[in-house]
Order: sequence, then structure tokens, then C-alpha cells
Amino acid sequence: MRQGKMERKTTETDINLTLNIDGTGTSKIDTGIGFFNHMLTLMASHGFMDLEVECKGDLDVDLHHTVEDVGIVLGKVFKEALGDKQGITRYATEHSPMDESLSMVSLDISGRSYLQFNVSYPVEKVGQFDTELVEEFFRAFVNQAEVTLHINLLYGKNGHHIIESIFKGFGRALDQAVQMQERIKGVRSTKGML
Repeated sequence: MRQGKMERKTTETDINLTLNIDGTGTSKIDTGIGFFNHMLTLMASHGFMDLEVECKGDLDVDLHHTVEDVGIVLGKVFKEALGDKQGITRYATEHSPMDESLSMVSLDISGRSYLQFNVSYPVEKVGQFDTELVEEFFRAFVNQAEVTLHINLLYGKNGHHIIESIFKGFGRALDQAVQMQERIKGVRSTKGML
């Protein structure tokens, strides 16, 4: 099974994270941020990954460090769990409707870190969660996981729905991209490496 675990402690956050890429979608998430917990739970469920996250962050400052650092740790653990990338599908694109919102998430497990994020929100916060932190989470993830990720909001009016469609689509796209394909010998690259 492709899995990994990491503990990371800084002056801003203390994180314990466990990931099983080949899971069933079970999760246990406690970041101290209710909305973020909800999004990570959705991502794990729709991505069929087992995910446990415990984070104690400096929420008295703001939510930024917690969200960004969870992205950093998740990216590192994902890269470790994926291993040498032999036989993986590599690419995936998902369109995700959530009521009036529709997003597209497209990714390439390429070994190159890049985020294209084309999303605007009708609100600055969903509950206490700053909507700008969604981009920070995904940037932190791609930088550590070495993944190319494009996230586009096609349309949407409700901030909660927009973000939820993105996290669900991201989970499903990750699940598709990590699937093993018998026809792929080695890695899916004409260069012979990712």
C-alpha cells in the first residue's frame, strides 16, 4: 500500500499527518478550523484516500499558518507515499458541480511544481475561513508534492459551494491520476523519468 506519515513542529504549527493513497475515503481531521476540516474530509472521501490530520496552530494570530502548513505536510507525505511513480496514470481532469457552482481541476503528477489558480469569490470569508487561503493551501501542496495543478472556476455564486466543488474535484482528480495502469511500463514519460 502507498502510504506515508509525517510529524512537523514549528513555532507556528504542530502537525501529525497520515495518508494512505489506496484507502477507502475514511478520515479523521482536526485542524481547529471547522470549515477546513470539512473540506479535507470531502477531499479524502471523494479521493478514496485515508487521511488523518491533527494540527495545533497559532489560530490566535490567524488561520493562514495552519492552512498553509497542512498543505506543506500533505504535499510532502503524498510525494513520499507515491514513491517512484512507476505505472501511474499521471494525468486527470475533473469537472465538479456543486449546486450553482462548477469548477474544473486538472493535474499532472509531473515532478514539476506549478499552480494556475483562476478563482474569484463573492465573499472574503466562509464563516471564519478566509477564502484566499484556498489558493495558499494548494500552492503549498503543489510545491512539496511536485505536481502541476490547474484550478478554474467556471461559474458560481456561493463561496461555500465554490470551495467545496474545488476540494471534491481535487480529491477525485488525485485518485484518478495515481491509479496504476498495466499498459504503462515504468513511468508515463518519453524522458524515462518524472
